[in-house]
Amino acid sequence: MKYLWLYIVLLVVPGLALADPLPSWRDGASKTAIVDFVEAVTEVGGADYRTPGERIAVFDNDGTLWSEQPAYFQLLFAVDRVAEMAKADASIAKSPALKAAAAGDFPALLATGVKGLLEVVAVAHSGIDVAAYQAKVALWLEETRHKKTGKRYHKMVYQPMLELLSYLRDSGFKTYIVSGGGVHFMRVFAEEAYGVPPEQVIGSTGEASYKVIDGKPVIMKEPGIAFLDDKQGKPIAIDRVIGLRPILAGGNSDGDLHMLQWTTAGEGRRLGLLVHHTDAEREWAYDRKSHIGKLDKALDMAKADNWSVIDMKADWRVVFPYDLAE
Repeated sequence: MKYLWLYIVLLVVPGLALADPLPSWRDGASKTAIVDFVEAVTEVGGADYRTPGERIAVFDNDGTLWSEQPAYFQLLFAVDRVAEMAKADASIAKSPALKAAAAGDFPALLATGVKGLLEVVAVAHSGIDVAAYQAKVALWLEETRHKKTGKRYHKMVYQPMLELLSYLRDSGFKTYIVSGGGVHFMRVFAEEAYGVPPEQVIGSTGEASYKVIDGKPVIMKEPGIAFLDDKQGKPIAIDRVIGLRPILAGGNSDGDLHMLQWTTAGEGRRLGLLVHHTDAEREWAYDRKSHIGKLDKALDMAKADNWSVIDMKADWRVVFPYDLAE
């Protein structure tokens, strides 16, 4: 009976009740699935209880934690970087893809196909040490604006997902980013934007070398892809880096299918989340036919595998943090 007075106060003074951990989410199936899952795995003595060490949650980045249209933001950086390099040395623009990137001609660049895009990314992400590369990424994020929203790219993160990350960490989860994006690119902003430290960011990696330049040891970014953290690569990367199967995974595209499949196939209670872009007014609407963030097979598998599909238009009160201020 020691704390009976506090219980009575909470009953009669609603303002003192526990705050909603997901205020930017509308009440509905998605929010209920998340809250029920977290409460179940954190209830000591409950049938679904998981120790803090088992509470691992992994999230894709592009299209899951921040926007990805009209192109992956890292690709936009790569195009700007090639244009910058071409100004200093015009000979860099020696192929149709690199010429298009140097001119900022996206239609022409896309016409070169995947091979052309990879060529641009390779040039933009090599021949520089990691520290210098990340300094350029940080400067680009501060100076560049999205053409549709006029916002900095690292401000176009999803407010509901920020709340989910915080809710999970407050509930004893360790949150990781597992994305096809470059690991050195994401580590520049992940902690500030999401509260996820660099060592909990897993991404694609390029070839690298160790060198001593002017007496200073550096890690140089070299041409070529060492590991592509996409599709089947995501479970492999999780196993290599984390060493535990997560109990929650969130994604938005077919590139995340295997990560959700592997996560939810384990024993005990688990949760798979798919962000479905359905809001053309506040963000973008796309899924099966999109060249960016294609959501097709994973959308079909969601029902069979009991994944929660988050309808952006229906489930989110706001999309971006700056919506709250506006």
